[in-house]
Amino acid sequence: MVWTRHGAEGGWPKLRARAMAQWAGLLALSAAVTLGLEAVGLPAAWLIGPMIGAIALGVGGASIRVPPSGFTMAQAIIGCLVAHAVTASILLSIARNWPLMLGTVGLTVVVSGIVGWLFVRYGSLPGTTAAWGVSPGAAAAMVAMAGEYGADARLVAVMQYLRVVLVVLSASLVTHALTAAPDGGALPVAPVEALDLRGLAATLLVAGLGGWIGQRFRIPSGALLVPMVLGALVQAGAGVTLQLPHLLLTVTYTVIGWSIGLRFTREVLRHAMRAVPQMLLSTGLMIALCSLSAWVLVTLLPTDPLTAFLATSPGGLDSVVVIALGTGVDLPLVLALQTLRLFVVVLSGPPMARLIARYA
Repeated sequence: MVWTRHGAEGGWPKLRARAMAQWAGLLALSAAVTLGLEAVGLPAAWLIGPMIGAIALGVGGASIRVPPSGFTMAQAIIGCLVAHAVTASILLSIARNWPLMLGTVGLTVVVSGIVGWLFVRYGSLPGTTAAWGVSPGAAAAMVAMAGEYGADARLVAVMQYLRVVLVVLSASLVTHALTAAPDGGALPVAPVEALDLRGLAATLLVAGLGGWIGQRFRIPSGALLVPMVLGALVQAGAGVTLQLPHLLLTVTYTVIGWSIGLRFTREVLRHAMRAVPQMLLSTGLMIALCSLSAWVLVTLLPTDPLTAFLATSPGGLDSVVVIALGTGVDLPLVLALQTLRLFVVVLSGPPMARLIARYA
């Protein structure tokens, strides 16, 4: 069938109007859910609310998607937010406790391997697909690499982002339980900084350049990690303090929530419906076993349970950091463990998947 110019002229306005209606519906639904979550004092409501709204629309058949450049920029802004709060203390924290941290990260990877083996041995998914799907972190990198190694990237995406959603929800609930004030309200937030245009310009420059470098050279989670390192260097060497106004962070959290939620389409879920109970069980088991490693961390380090829980949560890095930033936990420890695990998971992913597929 030939699509005539007249058809194109008549079709594009309809598609554009449909997309605008979907964006408007997503915005309204996200705002309603977010305000409801904020009313009960749930941490990271501005991330979870848009994510829930996007899941509802994605499963309902919405065709809109967050552009890759938008998601990259959102991750880069989170990297700048981390750089604003933490600099050399992350490296000092790793250097001071590296044997324990490496052991904790290794335990998490081993736990994911055991869960993956059980999934393949007693589940209904192909070996390589299940093995890639249970990797504890670096969801985008795992999905990208899974296709290159012969796994079903659609199922891997469902498993990875279902895990991200459940981890975000569980981390928010645990944070709410451990940080709620005696009267049930949320803890007070930090005062808002005065607007500094120089600092804001530096933030946007670091985010844009760092995000581009991370994507251009295909660095795992580079859109977040490169701006984080670059922002720390700018603050330490150039004497410029990065600034992230509340409006910028609100938009950033919303974009990340939408990017995660809109991946849950009806087609992908229908394709994976038979394995959803197994996915929920495996993710719950992984969260429980990682919580056990958090308990070990509390007993061996002078840290609080919430810090240990967020530090050992099985991904994703950007969403866990968003939750940790608003709670007053030991952010250097959380970020050090999460970043260290990210690199270990990316390096160990291919051999672990092959090993599980061979012996399960």
